[in-house]
Amino acid sequence: MRAVIHLKKSDPVLRAIIERVGPCRMEFGPAEFSSLAEAIVYQQLNGKAAVTIFKRFAALAGEPITPEGILKLSDAQLRSVGLSKQKSTYLKDLADKTATGLLDFSCLPKLSDEEVIKHLTQVKGIGVWTAHMFLIFSLRRPNVLPTGDYGVQVAVKKHYKKRKLPKPKDMEKIARAWEPYRSVACWYMWRSLDIKTV
Repeated sequence: MRAVIHLKKSDPVLRAIIERVGPCRMEFGPAEFSSLAEAIVYQQLNGKAAVTIFKRFAALAGEPITPEGILKLSDAQLRSVGLSKQKSTYLKDLADKTATGLLDFSCLPKLSDEEVIKHLTQVKGIGVWTAHMFLIFSLRRPNVLPTGDYGVQVAVKKHYKKRKLPKPKDMEKIARAWEPYRSVACWYMWRSLDIKTV
């Protein structure tokens, strides 16, 4: 994989991480409405709880999840599967903006990363972090640096010997060496937290 070769050459810290983690096995989802609805459900929840709530929600809304499937549900139904009032509002806003054509998934692949972020963040509850995750894991953009991601911040602090969590400008400085494959480098940062390191 060209990205891995480049990263190993350009950053000795990352080279050591890549050698410990092994091959890059990024998993991608489709760049569509259902992926974004799922991202909203998963916000600020741990793995198991998120999966359980999402399964209940999908059973109620119908799979694949569509704007129409969400819009037919009442607030009480959304809350009955464990969604907060706030998340229910976000999901309805996403469904509404998609149904009315304000949010257009078919145009996203043609937009720049910045334009995608601007397009997605017009939905309540979708911030820059969610847009970054969509760019990396749905649109498969190779050079995204989610400076607001806690996992990446923790990994950078640990491996680059920072006393505290790095600020976005510090992360951008470190990540210059990773270009044009910052998304892959971030995947390795996340994985590095899963393995026991010295």
